Amino acid sequence: MQQLNFPTYTFRFKNSENKVSIFDEIRKKFIILTPEEWVRQHVVHFLMNEKKYPKSLINVEKVLTVNGLRKRYDVVVFNSDGSIHILVECKAPEVKISQATFDQIARYNMTMQARFLNVTNGLSHFYCQMDFENEKYQFLRDLPDYTR
Repeated sequence: MQQLNFPTYTFRFKNSENKVSIFDEIRKKFIILTPEEWVRQHVVHFLMNEKKYPKSLINVEKVLTVNGLRKRYDVVVFNSDGSIHILVECKAPEVKISQATFDQIARYNMTMQARFLNVTNGLSHFYCQMDFENEKYQFLRDLPDYTR
C-alpha cells in the first residue's frame, strides 16, 4: 500500500486465500485491505494516537438512513452523551477530494449533526467545524484533541 500523509503506525496483517487483511482495532476483526480501508485504518489510529480519542468513543462503518436511503459512514467519534462529535469520510488515495465529496458528507451530517467533519483520501485532509445556526461550515487547520 502506498505511503499516506499520516504518522507511521504499526498494523497487524493477515494473508488468507491470496487476500491481505488488516486488523481493525475498533471492529476487533480483520478486514480485507483495500485502498479506502488503508486510509480508514490510518484515520482511526490518528484519532486514537494523535488526538487521544478513547477507542470506546470511535465507531467504524455503520449504516445510517439519509432521506430514506441506506448509507454507510466511514468513521464517527461520539461525545460521551452519545451525540456525534466528528464525522469522517474516507476515500481511496487516488480519489480526488471534490465538492461532491463535501456534498456527500454534508448530506450525511444533516442526519448525524456532527460538530466537526473530516474528509480525507490519506494524502489530503480537510477539517470543518459546523455552524448549524447559519447553515455553513468553517474550514479548520486540524481536528480538536480529545477533552473530557
